[in-house]
Amino acid sequence: MPFRRTWRGMTDPDSAASAASPDPEHSGHSSNRAALTLGALGVVFGDIGTSPLYALQATLDPRYRLTTSVTDLYGVVSLIFWLFVFVVTVKYVFIVMRCDNKGEGGSLALYALIHRQLGENAPKRWLLPAALFATALFFADAMLTPAISVISAVEGLGVVSSAFKPWIVWIALAILIGLFAIQSRGTDKVGRLFGPVMLIYFSTIAAMGLHHIIQYPAVLAALNPLYMVSYFQAHPLFSFLSLGAIVYAITGTEALYADMGHFGRVPITTAWLAICVPALMTNYMGQAAMLLQHPEFADNPFFHMVPSNLTIPLLVIATLATIIASQAVISGAFSVTQQAIQLGFLPRLRILHTSSHAQGQIYVPAINWTLAFMVAVLVIGFQASAAMLPAYGLAVVGTMLITTLMQYVVVFRIWRAPRWQSIPGFITFIAVDAVLLASGLAKLLEGAWFPIFVGLIIFTVLTTWSTGRRLMRASMLEDSLPLAVFIKSVATTVQRVQGTAVFLSASPQALPAALLHNLKHNQVLHEKIVLLTVQVEDVPQVNPARRAELAAEGHGFYRMVLHYGFMEDIDIPRELAAACTGTDLTFEPLHTSYFLSRQKLIASCAIPGMALWREQLFAWMLKVSESAMDFFKLPTNRVIELGSQVRI
Repeated sequence: MPFRRTWRGMTDPDSAASAASPDPEHSGHSSNRAALTLGALGVVFGDIGTSPLYALQATLDPRYRLTTSVTDLYGVVSLIFWLFVFVVTVKYVFIVMRCDNKGEGGSLALYALIHRQLGENAPKRWLLPAALFATALFFADAMLTPAISVISAVEGLGVVSSAFKPWIVWIALAILIGLFAIQSRGTDKVGRLFGPVMLIYFSTIAAMGLHHIIQYPAVLAALNPLYMVSYFQAHPLFSFLSLGAIVYAITGTEALYADMGHFGRVPITTAWLAICVPALMTNYMGQAAMLLQHPEFADNPFFHMVPSNLTIPLLVIATLATIIASQAVISGAFSVTQQAIQLGFLPRLRILHTSSHAQGQIYVPAINWTLAFMVAVLVIGFQASAAMLPAYGLAVVGTMLITTLMQYVVVFRIWRAPRWQSIPGFITFIAVDAVLLASGLAKLLEGAWFPIFVGLIIFTVLTTWSTGRRLMRASMLEDSLPLAVFIKSVATTVQRVQGTAVFLSASPQALPAALLHNLKHNQVLHEKIVLLTVQVEDVPQVNPARRAELAAEGHGFYRMVLHYGFMEDIDIPRELAAACTGTDLTFEPLHTSYFLSRQKLIASCAIPGMALWREQLFAWMLKVSESAMDFFKLPTNRVIELGSQVRI
């Protein structure tokens, strides 16, 4: 899901419309197609584009007992090619990318689509946990991608001279720390170079592969699927185990779906079919052709593809490509974090906008430095890209399997595709994902435990926050008075003062605790009182025409609901001013006060709810969450916070 926010406003008109929920507003403007395709090349394909640095090399690890023979090399190349065809092209490009939520993709967007379309009929037992665990695996991937990508490029220095080998880890670490350090400055200007740089990179690796194919043209036969059969017949067990390394060739596939909202289906498809697949397969076949002639280069076939005098230029290009891949996944982590916050799966975090004109380009300090710390731990702990790869593959395949399960909820339940058409494909895709996952799990103790461990921690955080919010809201709703009863009892008996008071309420049905506390302590009410609820919908963006719902309740009381999409920024003062134009309700900055409730959770095992340790975790997250004043962009000198204690 990398770097999806930077290119906001360039959404492809022809593919932003969902097959499940078409969006007629997007049509025409095909002149942007070339720019979108180039942008997609730089943002979407950085991860999968850098896989030739390590994928084929990983299959030749001694643990798999493979050799540089025709049977083994042709078998590996054939498997890579047919994974490109079957998993990436057929499954993701032609099926998964049609399961979009108003043009947006990714596990949370897909969950929101299914939840919106099916409501109570959506699968209850596994759908939400699956979407959240896929999100958790993405964060594990966001830790692994920068570490593996950059260190695999820097390892090219070892081909230049063995004297560099002791310094590879520290050079990679310096590059990565520098990358995280500049995130707060934004990447708008640099991001414009991503597409051209990746175009140069793909052209370079294609030329490298073509050079060796010309010297050994027989390698083209490796595309024949019969070589896969021969490969498995030669050594069934080790061929199966090697699938856990071959899958590295399709790392980053999920980005095609996750970044669809920025570039659209057609530009991503064009970039994949016209540029990426030809360049990648040419390079993989070139590596195989070279190894058949020079098996001594198996230690690092990618950098041995060029003469020694070109190794440094290749190293520079490859390092730039891996930095772009890393930048993309870091920015994607910021984007996913914002989605998770808006959908109620993470506490409010500080979100900064790093560009005044690139809408949606954000920086989340807490996520940035958490990722930086974990990436540094991975680089120092594992020391080499080969040692981290087992963890990488499992995170990728786990996300793919979950996407397959969720995509077929759309196919079966929303599209209502004929079973005789969809069931064979579903079984086949599940079988492929399951085999790849089983191969990756075979390396559980070699590093594959890492994404599972990290995923379970993040999954626990996501579910604890979601469940805690639900229990806390239910507790507050039980203690709340009906608004009509409250108005009737206080409207004519309590002194009213000039001005407008806005009380934020978690639920449109609840009476805000801050209102009761204000009345209890100050014994006055403002002339006009707005009970405001912010609701985040299961769509990326909400039509501005239906942003606000305003209802007069009498005696100067108003109910207002502001609707936002999960990809939108919330700015309450701006929306209040726009929503009340033409009404008798006005929001003058100097005469409007905002009242917030700040709850202090008392963890208790006496009340049925979550386990005590989860309640304590929820209480800690509630304590460290970003102030609603900053998150909702409220004026600091017009906000009053009133605290209360809640038990769940």
